[in-house]
Amino acid sequence: MRVILDIKDSKAIHLLEVLKGLSFVKTKTISDEKALLMDEIKEAVQELTLIRQGKLKGISAKDLLNEL
Repeated sequence: MRVILDIKDSKAIHLLEVLKGLSFVKTKTISDEKALLMDEIKEAVQELTLIRQGKLKGISAKDLLNEL
């Protein structure tokens, strides 16, 4: 299982030390940019799911290209 935590920098060091002390936990720090990208991708997938379920209206490829 993977878990993403959003922790204040001042508190993260202490939590990471605790987690590293657990043999069954692996830690990996990611950059703020990568975290933002992951959030944006997750949001896009959620929107796509809602569009496919008919709960949200999408835009056509033609309209998308016209916006560019």
